[in-house]
Amino acid sequence: MIKVDDIDFYYGSSQILYNVSLNAEDNEITCLMGSNGVGKTSLLKFLSGIYPVNKGNYYFDRSDVTNTNSYTLAKKGIGYVPQGRLIFPLLSVKENLETGFACLDKEEHFIPDKIFELFPVLKQMIGRRGGDLSGGQQQQLAIARALISKPKMLLMDEPTEGIQPNIIQQIGEVIKYLKSDQGMTIFLVEQYFDFAFDLADHIYVMKRGRIIKDVRKDSLNKSDFKKEISI
Repeated sequence: MIKVDDIDFYYGSSQILYNVSLNAEDNEITCLMGSNGVGKTSLLKFLSGIYPVNKGNYYFDRSDVTNTNSYTLAKKGIGYVPQGRLIFPLLSVKENLETGFACLDKEEHFIPDKIFELFPVLKQMIGRRGGDLSGGQQQQLAIARALISKPKMLLMDEPTEGIQPNIIQQIGEVIKYLKSDQGMTIFLVEQYFDFAFDLADHIYVMKRGRIIKDVRKDSLNKSDFKKEISI
Protein backbone atom coordinates (compact mmCIF):
# COMPACT_ATOMS: atom_id res chain seq x y z
CA MET A 1 0.00 0.00 0.00
CA ILE A 2 2.86 2.41 0.81
CA LYS A 3 6.51 2.27 -0.11
CA VAL A 4 9.11 4.77 1.07
CA ASP A 5 12.54 4.82 -0.56
CA ASP A 6 15.61 6.44 0.98
CA ILE A 7 14.10 9.65 2.36
CA ASP A 8 15.93 12.42 4.20
CA PHE A 9 14.14 15.15 6.11
CA TYR A 10 15.56 18.37 7.56
CA TYR A 11 13.89 20.74 9.98
CA GLY A 12 15.77 23.95 9.32
CA SER A 13 19.44 23.02 9.43
CA SER A 14 18.84 19.90 11.56
CA GLN A 15 18.52 16.54 9.85
CA ILE A 16 15.69 14.47 11.39
CA LEU A 17 15.40 11.44 9.07
CA TYR A 18 18.27 9.61 7.41
CA ASN A 19 17.83 7.30 4.41
CA VAL A 20 14.52 5.92 5.66
CA SER A 21 13.02 3.10 3.61
CA LEU A 22 9.98 1.01 4.54
CA ASN A 23 6.89 -0.72 3.21
CA ALA A 24 3.37 -1.15 4.56
CA GLU A 25 1.64 -4.06 2.84
CA ASP A 26 -2.05 -4.18 1.93
CA ASN A 27 -4.40 -5.28 4.73
CA GLU A 28 -1.62 -5.44 7.33
CA ILE A 29 -0.76 -3.54 10.48
CA THR A 30 2.72 -2.10 10.30
CA CYS A 31 4.14 -0.71 13.54
CA LEU A 32 6.97 1.77 13.92
CA MET A 33 8.50 1.70 17.40
CA GLY A 34 11.10 3.91 19.02
CA SER A 35 11.66 6.26 21.92
CA ASN A 36 10.68 9.93 22.00
CA GLY A 37 12.45 12.32 19.66
CA VAL A 38 13.79 9.81 17.14
CA GLY A 39 11.75 11.07 14.17
CA LYS A 40 8.62 8.88 14.22
CA THR A 41 6.13 11.76 14.19
CA SER A 42 8.13 13.59 11.51
CA LEU A 43 7.89 10.50 9.32
CA LEU A 44 4.14 10.26 9.87
CA LYS A 45 3.69 13.94 9.04
CA PHE A 46 5.52 13.32 5.79
CA LEU A 47 3.34 10.28 5.01
CA SER A 48 0.22 12.38 5.65
CA GLY A 49 1.43 15.26 3.46
CA ILE A 50 2.16 17.81 6.19
CA TYR A 51 5.96 17.86 5.77
CA PRO A 52 7.90 17.69 2.50
CA VAL A 53 11.15 15.74 2.41
CA ASN A 54 14.50 16.73 0.97
CA LYS A 55 15.37 13.45 -0.71
CA GLY A 56 13.72 10.16 -1.61
CA ASN A 57 10.43 8.87 -2.97
CA TYR A 58 7.04 7.95 -1.55
CA TYR A 59 4.58 5.64 -3.32
CA PHE A 60 0.96 5.07 -2.33
CA ASP A 61 -1.16 2.47 -4.06
CA ARG A 62 1.57 2.19 -6.73
CA SER A 63 1.56 5.93 -7.54
CA ASP A 64 4.41 8.33 -6.77
CA VAL A 65 3.01 10.82 -4.24
CA THR A 66 6.29 12.32 -3.03
CA ASN A 67 5.63 15.70 -1.35
CA THR A 68 1.93 15.62 -2.30
CA ASN A 69 -0.21 17.86 -0.06
CA SER A 70 -2.45 16.52 2.72
CA TYR A 71 -5.75 17.24 0.98
CA THR A 72 -4.75 15.31 -2.14
CA LEU A 73 -3.46 12.38 -0.10
CA ALA A 74 -6.72 12.32 1.88
CA LYS A 75 -8.67 12.24 -1.40
CA LYS A 76 -6.50 9.31 -2.50
CA GLY A 77 -7.36 7.41 0.68
CA ILE A 78 -4.90 8.27 3.47
CA GLY A 79 -6.42 9.01 6.88
CA TYR A 80 -4.38 10.48 9.73
CA VAL A 81 -4.88 10.36 13.50
CA PRO A 82 -2.30 12.83 14.88
CA GLN A 83 -0.43 12.63 18.14
CA GLY A 84 -2.25 14.62 20.80
CA ARG A 85 -5.58 14.05 19.00
CA LEU A 86 -5.92 17.71 17.81
CA ILE A 87 -9.71 17.73 17.89
CA PHE A 88 -11.47 21.11 17.75
CA PRO A 89 -12.31 21.85 21.41
CA LEU A 90 -15.01 24.46 20.75
CA LEU A 91 -16.83 22.42 18.11
CA SER A 92 -19.36 19.76 19.07
CA VAL A 93 -18.64 16.08 18.59
CA LYS A 94 -20.93 16.14 15.53
CA GLU A 95 -19.13 19.17 14.07
CA ASN A 96 -15.74 17.56 14.68
CA LEU A 97 -16.86 14.47 12.80
CA GLU A 98 -18.21 16.58 9.96
CA THR A 99 -14.77 18.08 9.36
CA GLY A 100 -13.96 14.67 7.87
CA PHE A 101 -16.34 15.49 5.00
CA ALA A 102 -13.80 17.88 3.47
CA CYS A 103 -12.33 15.38 1.00
CA LEU A 104 -15.59 13.53 0.23
CA ASP A 105 -18.11 14.13 -2.53
CA LYS A 106 -21.24 15.96 -1.39
CA GLU A 107 -23.46 12.88 -1.54
CA GLU A 108 -21.17 11.23 1.04
CA HIS A 109 -21.60 14.01 3.62
CA PHE A 110 -23.18 11.93 6.36
CA ILE A 111 -21.93 10.13 9.48
CA PRO A 112 -22.19 6.35 8.94
CA ASP A 113 -23.93 4.32 11.64
CA LYS A 114 -20.79 2.19 11.87
CA ILE A 115 -18.95 5.11 13.51
CA PHE A 116 -21.33 5.00 16.47
CA GLU A 117 -21.19 1.21 16.59
CA LEU A 118 -17.42 1.42 16.98
CA PHE A 119 -17.56 4.35 19.40
CA PRO A 120 -20.93 4.38 21.21
CA VAL A 121 -19.84 7.16 23.58
CA LEU A 122 -19.69 9.59 20.65
CA LYS A 123 -23.38 9.09 19.93
CA GLN A 124 -24.17 9.76 23.59
CA MET A 125 -22.12 12.98 23.47
CA ILE A 126 -22.95 14.10 19.93
CA GLY A 127 -23.89 17.63 21.03
CA ARG A 128 -21.10 18.10 23.59
CA ARG A 129 -18.07 20.26 22.81
CA GLY A 130 -14.94 18.32 21.95
CA GLY A 131 -13.01 20.07 24.69
CA ASP A 132 -15.42 18.72 27.31
CA LEU A 133 -14.57 15.09 26.51
CA SER A 134 -12.01 13.08 28.48
CA GLY A 135 -8.68 12.27 26.86
CA GLY A 136 -9.84 8.77 25.93
CA GLN A 137 -13.07 10.09 24.44
CA GLN A 138 -11.14 12.68 22.44
CA GLN A 139 -8.90 9.92 21.09
CA GLN A 140 -11.97 7.98 19.97
CA LEU A 141 -13.27 11.15 18.33
CA ALA A 142 -9.97 11.68 16.50
CA ILE A 143 -10.04 8.12 15.14
CA ALA A 144 -13.70 8.41 14.17
CA ARG A 145 -13.02 11.72 12.37
CA ALA A 146 -10.28 10.04 10.32
CA LEU A 147 -12.60 7.13 9.46
CA ILE A 148 -15.26 9.53 8.14
CA SER A 149 -13.02 10.16 5.12
CA LYS A 150 -13.19 6.43 4.21
CA PRO A 151 -9.43 5.81 4.10
CA LYS A 152 -7.70 2.84 2.52
CA MET A 153 -4.68 3.50 4.75
CA LEU A 154 -4.92 4.79 8.33
CA LEU A 155 -1.89 6.48 9.90
CA MET A 156 -2.03 6.54 13.71
CA ASP A 157 0.44 8.42 15.92
CA GLU A 158 0.63 7.21 19.55
CA PRO A 159 -3.09 6.42 19.95
CA THR A 160 -2.54 5.07 23.50
CA GLU A 161 -0.76 8.16 24.82
CA GLY A 162 -2.35 9.36 28.07
CA ILE A 163 -5.33 7.00 27.69
CA GLN A 164 -6.87 4.84 30.41
CA PRO A 165 -6.46 1.04 30.02
CA ASN A 166 -10.09 0.23 29.16
CA ILE A 167 -10.04 2.74 26.28
CA ILE A 168 -6.68 1.37 25.09
CA GLN A 169 -8.27 -2.07 24.91
CA GLN A 170 -11.24 -0.70 22.97
CA ILE A 171 -8.98 1.11 20.51
CA GLY A 172 -7.04 -2.12 19.98
CA GLU A 173 -10.26 -3.96 19.18
CA VAL A 174 -11.26 -1.24 16.70
CA ILE A 175 -7.89 -1.50 14.95
CA LYS A 176 -8.26 -5.28 14.66
CA TYR A 177 -11.77 -4.83 13.26
CA LEU A 178 -10.63 -2.28 10.68
CA LYS A 179 -8.03 -4.73 9.42
CA SER A 180 -10.04 -7.96 9.53
CA ASP A 181 -13.52 -6.74 8.58
CA GLN A 182 -12.84 -3.58 6.57
CA GLY A 183 -9.62 -4.69 4.86
CA MET A 184 -7.89 -1.50 5.96
CA THR A 185 -4.13 -1.06 5.97
CA ILE A 186 -2.81 0.54 9.16
CA PHE A 187 0.52 2.21 9.93
CA LEU A 188 0.88 2.60 13.67
CA VAL A 189 3.49 4.66 15.51
CA GLU A 190 3.55 3.49 19.11
CA GLN A 191 5.77 3.34 22.22
CA TYR A 192 3.49 1.06 24.26
CA PHE A 193 5.30 -2.17 23.41
CA ASP A 194 2.64 -4.74 24.32
CA PHE A 195 -0.08 -2.87 22.44
CA ALA A 196 2.05 -2.46 19.31
CA PHE A 197 3.51 -5.95 19.32
CA ASP A 198 0.17 -7.68 19.80
CA LEU A 199 -1.37 -5.83 16.83
CA ALA A 200 1.54 -5.81 14.42
CA ASP A 201 2.17 -7.93 11.36
CA HIS A 202 5.41 -6.11 10.55
CA ILE A 203 7.61 -4.06 12.88
CA TYR A 204 10.15 -1.33 12.21
CA VAL A 205 12.30 0.20 14.93
CA MET A 206 13.69 3.71 14.59
CA LYS A 207 16.65 5.22 16.42
CA ARG A 208 18.04 8.71 15.84
CA GLY A 209 16.18 9.11 12.57
CA ARG A 210 17.24 5.78 11.09
CA ILE A 211 15.47 2.45 10.69
CA ILE A 212 17.52 -0.04 12.71
CA LYS A 213 15.19 -3.05 12.57
CA ASP A 214 12.81 -4.36 9.92
CA VAL A 215 11.18 -7.66 10.94
CA ARG A 216 8.04 -9.76 10.62
CA LYS A 217 6.40 -10.31 13.99
CA ASP A 218 5.92 -14.03 13.41
CA SER A 219 9.71 -14.41 13.33
CA LEU A 220 10.13 -12.92 16.83
CA ASN A 221 10.02 -14.04 20.44
CA LYS A 222 8.14 -11.27 22.24
CA SER A 223 10.12 -11.15 25.48
CA ASP A 224 13.49 -11.42 23.72
CA PHE A 225 12.58 -8.70 21.25
CA LYS A 226 11.36 -6.39 24.02
CA LYS A 227 14.68 -6.74 25.84
CA GLU A 228 16.60 -6.24 22.61
CA ILE A 229 15.02 -2.92 21.65
CA SER A 230 14.53 -1.69 25.24
CA ILE A 231 11.30 0.24 24.59
